[in-house]
Amino acid sequence: MKLVTNARLAGRDGLHDIEIDGDRFGRVAPARGPAGDVPAGGLTRDVPADAADVLVDAAGGLVSPPFVEPHVHLDTTLTAGEPRWNASGSLWEGIAVWSERKAALTRDDVVSRATEVLRWYAANGVLHVRSHVDVTDPGLVALDAMLEVRERVSDVIGLQLVAFPQEGICSFENGPELLEEAARRGVDAVGAIPHFEDTREDGVRSLEIAFDVAQRYGLLLDAHCDEIDDEQSRFVEVLATLARRGGLRDRATASHTTAMGSYNGAYSYKLQRILARSGINLVCNPLANLCLQGRFDAYPKRRGLTQVKEMLAAGVNVAFGHDDVMDPWFPLGTASSLQVALVGVAAAQLTGAAEIDEAFAMVTDRAARVLGLGDGYGIAPGRPANLVVLPASSPYDAVRRQTRPSHVVARGRIVAETPPAVTRLTWPGRDPEDVDFVRTSDR
Repeated sequence: MKLVTNARLAGRDGLHDIEIDGDRFGRVAPARGPAGDVPAGGLTRDVPADAADVLVDAAGGLVSPPFVEPHVHLDTTLTAGEPRWNASGSLWEGIAVWSERKAALTRDDVVSRATEVLRWYAANGVLHVRSHVDVTDPGLVALDAMLEVRERVSDVIGLQLVAFPQEGICSFENGPELLEEAARRGVDAVGAIPHFEDTREDGVRSLEIAFDVAQRYGLLLDAHCDEIDDEQSRFVEVLATLARRGGLRDRATASHTTAMGSYNGAYSYKLQRILARSGINLVCNPLANLCLQGRFDAYPKRRGLTQVKEMLAAGVNVAFGHDDVMDPWFPLGTASSLQVALVGVAAAQLTGAAEIDEAFAMVTDRAARVLGLGDGYGIAPGRPANLVVLPASSPYDAVRRQTRPSHVVARGRIVAETPPAVTRLTWPGRDPEDVDFVRTSDR
């Protein structure tokens, strides 16, 4: 039995000790006092004198379930500038650049780049990842490589793969057959991109095909939906209706839905009811879409994001994703969920104290709901012993100060440690002292 001691848990008063039995959580109870006394409800067994039995002393830091990445494209990561830069910065040129790069894909190429970025994710405390994989490739090179990566990283990261038809299902030669073959090879979810299809009718049909494959193979569904500034792009209502009528409900996700940022008030009100009734999830990708959308606007330029605040208020589950890490659509990124949350706070105007805490949930608990992790996620007895220790007093503090995890624990083992970064300031009239960016009244 190991212990994570002196842990601050969101929504609970005081500090707690967390038991880890092998690769599972044991009891969670109030921490012992400085003299080793056991408070009411505390762990009754003796705290071991041997420091080796204390896996991590959180020292009052925030201990959270790990971060969850609900939307990334690992097969495209680390290709920014290859074979050329996306000069216009638009989604459409990004797709064209990727089509050129895709011709040079090899197994080793995909495995190497995807694995490196997954290492970054783990170092940042992200232990569950959903990656879309382009299957508009007759050889399915990237898919086979990512299936291999999924197995390689399984001791640290739970990786879900989505069969993503980047260039369409109906509008790409043998698109339906490639999607079905991806399902046979063992993906976790089926995707679609209805707004990219040649006609609206093709877009609707592509969703019908994706839902059919998902239901026949017992898979989740996650479609790139309405990732465009066209206010007439309204495929999310189709996706939500298919999910409700076909029973897929919260096993279905609409990613991006950036056209929602251009919908009028009357239609938005109607759409909130449709989405809430369906039970589907939404994933907003603020980093990438703030850069990609509005490229055809003069001024004012649209923000190009889904209606985050409104959909949360309507009871729809919304999560934040990174989307791209150094690829033709977004040339930056370090695979940090806290960075995504911070940008999401600014972009979606989630500046109330409770809203900032909600942004933290959008890269933890809410993102876990998108992946359907259920009892496989969270700090509770019997669940997988995965957690992050953040040198922060609250989710708000972690988002504001962008605190790196001091420890990342996967299946009961420490897989990443970050020593504290200390800034020493010499200020006129004062002795040299450390600066931690914490407001004095909050200490």
